[in-house]
Amino acid sequence: MTCCFEDLRNKEIIHLKSGSKIGFVDDVVFETRTAKICDLIVHGRSRFFGLFGREADYVIPWGDIEIIGEDTILVSCDFPGVTKKQLTGFKSLLK
Repeated sequence: MTCCFEDLRNKEIIHLKSGSKIGFVDDVVFETRTAKICDLIVHGRSRFFGLFGREADYVIPWGDIEIIGEDTILVSCDFPGVTKKQLTGFKSLLK
C-alpha cells in the first residue's frame, strides 16, 4: 500500500492502549538524506479559542506506529506526562 501526505492527513490516529482518539496528522518529520519518515506530528489543542496559543504537540515516532489502515493509524507510544484522562479529554474536543 502506498499513500501520499494528503492521505495521511485524512487518517485519524488512535492510541491502542487507551483506545482514545489523538487527532489527525498535521505534519510529518522525515530524514532528508534517506527520505524516510521519522515522526508524525499532531498539533495540540487550542487554548481559549487560540488566543493563548496551543498545548504541546504530540510527536509520534514512526517505530511506534502499529498499523496504518484505510481510515485510521493505530499507535502504541507513551506520551510523557499525559494520562488516559487527558487523552480522553482531547478526544472529546475533536468531535
